[in-house]
Amino acid sequence: MIFKKKHILYTLLVIAPVVCIFISLFLGRYPLTGENIIQVIWHSLTGSGEAPLKVHSTIVTEIRLPRAILGSLVGASLAVSGTALQGLFRNPLVSSGMLGVSSGAGFGAALAIILFNNLPSIYLFAFLFGIAAVALSYFIGRIYKTTPAIMLVLGGVIVSSVFSALLSFAKYIADPYEDLPSIVFWLMGSLASASYRDIMVSLVPMTLGMGAIFLVRWRINVLSMGDREARSLGIDIRGNRLLVIAAATLATAGAVCVAGIVGWIGLVIPHIGRIIAGNDNRILVPVSMSLGACFLVIIDNLGRVISGGEIPLSILTALVGGPFFVYLLKKTKGGSWQ
Repeated sequence: MIFKKKHILYTLLVIAPVVCIFISLFLGRYPLTGENIIQVIWHSLTGSGEAPLKVHSTIVTEIRLPRAILGSLVGASLAVSGTALQGLFRNPLVSSGMLGVSSGAGFGAALAIILFNNLPSIYLFAFLFGIAAVALSYFIGRIYKTTPAIMLVLGGVIVSSVFSALLSFAKYIADPYEDLPSIVFWLMGSLASASYRDIMVSLVPMTLGMGAIFLVRWRINVLSMGDREARSLGIDIRGNRLLVIAAATLATAGAVCVAGIVGWIGLVIPHIGRIIAGNDNRILVPVSMSLGACFLVIIDNLGRVISGGEIPLSILTALVGGPFFVYLLKKTKGGSWQ
């Protein structure tokens, strides 16, 4: 009976992101009926039936659908990266940007906006600087030729502070009428310009990162026991730790380069996943992936419909995630992490 309930729950979690993406096709300032949506989808898939109006087809297939797909990928990447790093460092306060990937990507994007101000350069600079920031954190963590978890976290704090200072300097010298608004808007996170090109740009790093974490999720269980226990079980601590960090960095950098900095997902979603599935990363990783995808699609839909303009993602994730995180802590009394 218990197995059947869990099977139903996990099936729902697999289906949930698809349902959220489908519902998001109905939401927006331009009203579309269910018949319009079904007509567009059916004609796009089969080429048969009555051809929909061009405006309906454009809104569904070129605006809302790529935005929802990209949002689900970004949310899943950030959530699974946070889950992996929390397990690796045995710290419930670790998030997907702990090792400096978000601050590094933020500076890279700001630099690209100042120098070139076009999307391809922003994506490239954000991705490369995000990876470079984590690499610096890792090398700082190996200052004693070992990689203890606390040294990696301290390295991430140092690198994040340095890149935050560089980002502030970039905003200080940016053109206040052209470059600065673009930098500020990018830093708050948005899917407003989402397209299939953005999906193709970010799909490879995000899927590679998430796929690697999914494949080694059982090793995260072993690493979370501590170095001594992992070593006694024959696990290559340094190699597996580096693999998990590289995979989480790849997924996060791929997400941040196309969506900007989106906070709280990598921190809150893993805790929600633990309440549902427990601490076993073999189950927690796919559950967090599904929850993260649903959460960001829902947040993006809220940002589109509750006001006349686009509300940046990080504003809503903080307003929703912060109080909800406090509620989780009160409800579980810290017992969701063991």
